[in-house]
Amino acid sequence: MAEKKLKRGLFITFEGPEGSGKSTHSRLIKDFLSREGYEVIYTREPGGTGVGDKIRSVLLNSKRTKISALAETLLFEASRAELVKEVIRPALKKRKIVISDRFNDATLAYQGYAGHIPLGDIKAVERVSMQGVKPDLTIILDINAKAGLGKIKRGKRDRMESKKLSFHEKVRLGYIALAKADKKRIKLIKTRTRKSDTFEDVKCEVMNVVRRYKRTGQGR
Repeated sequence: MAEKKLKRGLFITFEGPEGSGKSTHSRLIKDFLSREGYEVIYTREPGGTGVGDKIRSVLLNSKRTKISALAETLLFEASRAELVKEVIRPALKKRKIVISDRFNDATLAYQGYAGHIPLGDIKAVERVSMQGVKPDLTIILDINAKAGLGKIKRGKRDRMESKKLSFHEKVRLGYIALAKADKKRIKLIKTRTRKSDTFEDVKCEVMNVVRRYKRTGQGR
């Protein structure tokens, strides 16, 4: 299949409570777009760079290490700054599609709404870490917090997943609030019983944006 070109790069992020399927569906849409002929870069937060992966290890794997919500915020933002500089911005300049498993909305939901760091403070740091880069589309996959956590075995949970149910319920409510506040960019999709049904909803929203920026004369 001939490579399809875009008028400009596109940045699509996937968010959601634990167990919502965001990692699964972000990879599925990456594979789908690649088969369709688009050049796609896939990344994740925290991580995606050498520095980011080390920060990820501290934030997620250090179960016995106590980290304040403020320190979490600053670590996530440090990882994000490197990801934007090394991966996202260069790919967008080359008119590629960037798919990220989590981005700045996760910090607002987890450290803001659930961790009680003022949203204004988080956004002030974001203005530096994100360097003007913002998602064109954010898919939030919604699932009941208890049901989502139930999909992850206790022995397999990372540091963030191991937080109390009440924390994760606040995360979910935070995501819902973010979606209501920015309906143009953020699309809230309920996780359905059948993975294929959820993916069809995801694919519909993604392709609506991709078609908007596709160069003419390239088929579907």
